[in-house]
Amino acid sequence: MRQIVLDTETTGLDPKQGHKIIEIGCVEMINRRLTGNNYHQYIQPDRHIDEGAQAVHGISNESLADKPRFLDIVKDFIEYIDGAELIIHNAPFDVGFLDKEFKDAGAEFGKVSTYCSVIDTLVMARKMRPGKKNNLDILCKTYEVNNAHRELHGALLDSELLAEVYLHMTGGQSNLSLDSEESARNVAGDVAVKKIATDRKPIKIISASDEELLAHQAIIEKMGADSW
Repeated sequence: MRQIVLDTETTGLDPKQGHKIIEIGCVEMINRRLTGNNYHQYIQPDRHIDEGAQAVHGISNESLADKPRFLDIVKDFIEYIDGAELIIHNAPFDVGFLDKEFKDAGAEFGKVSTYCSVIDTLVMARKMRPGKKNNLDILCKTYEVNNAHRELHGALLDSELLAEVYLHMTGGQSNLSLDSEESARNVAGDVAVKKIATDRKPIKIISASDEELLAHQAIIEKMGADSW
């Protein structure tokens, strides 16, 4: 299973108003393992970056002057994401921008849905944490992901953080079978569960003595039912 955690930075909030992508950051996971095969690209937007957007990500027009345009990188980018499952926080925002960039580059490039399925971690978080704020900083705090170095938004950095958050959010086990002759592994691939040998020695059972049971009961009564 190939998954790509993706984030973008843009010149503003709305591609319908002509705003453009200026940074793409992607982190690849295969079978829930980070591979290090990441994708990171700054892009020349050929338009002014809104002050509000620059305050969020810190990217200036001057720093993008020598960067390629989206048309120059679109084929390499598509080759990288093709066939993967994209993991995006607030997916409509990033997918909306990418679809507009694909359209501007040429009708032959289609849309994001031409190449990938998408998981929206914001939708996931709202279902898991209804009524609470679920931005990336709060999710990092909730799942104890260190984001102390995140002073500004950055597409690659935010993708790396979101990858860790996503793995915590989806950390349950799957395909766990004690009947299998081979070791079964959890989703993250970290824990092996082996079939118990049928010829093992019986487990020795040690029961508490009468004195120990009385002492235990006395402690329970002293603690009272309200402490449970």
